[in-house]
Amino acid sequence: KEQQKKYIHITLDKARRLESLINEFFDITRYNLQHIEVEKETIDLKYMFVQMTDEFYPVLKAHGNTAELDIDDDMTVYGDSDKLARVFNNILKNAIAYSYADTPIKIWAKQTEEAVEIYIKNKGKTIPKQKLDSIFEKFFRLDEARRTNTGGAGLGLAIAKGLAEGMGGTLWAESTMGKGTTFVLKLLWTEPVQD
Repeated sequence: KEQQKKYIHITLDKARRLESLINEFFDITRYNLQHIEVEKETIDLKYMFVQMTDEFYPVLKAHGNTAELDIDDDMTVYGDSDKLARVFNNILKNAIAYSYADTPIKIWAKQTEEAVEIYIKNKGKTIPKQKLDSIFEKFFRLDEARRTNTGGAGLGLAIAKGLAEGMGGTLWAESTMGKGTTFVLKLLWTEPVQD
């Protein structure tokens, strides 16, 4: 019975991982189209992140991380709320998976005349400069050893970048020795004025 329980547990884990991979493949197929349909609206950025960090609490706690949110109450962005939530979800998953235990995930934003830049920063291994662009490529894994036991197929950041660009935004990463990695998403903060 002990052995049976062990192998049922292993089978269940493998089935869940397979389901996750299939969902990622469906997503990359759906978001790989030339044109992504977006329904843009003005979104309350702080409210969205309060909801997301609450949802991520069990994952953060399990990894020994915390979320530190520093976004003004009146800050907004102009985009598709469902797709933007998916972008942040994929970035947060990555930030937690590659962070050191017992460190904070810092989230903040700053607004310029036209755009808002949203920053999500973890404290983990430095990503070499020559690999910073590659992390947004489909199936790229920074740490191949993690492939079999954590994470998906290396599609999350590719999907996030595709969705960000589909909303007219840009997504990039910066990594500094001893300071961790920061993902930056730049989006318009209000609907552009039509001539």
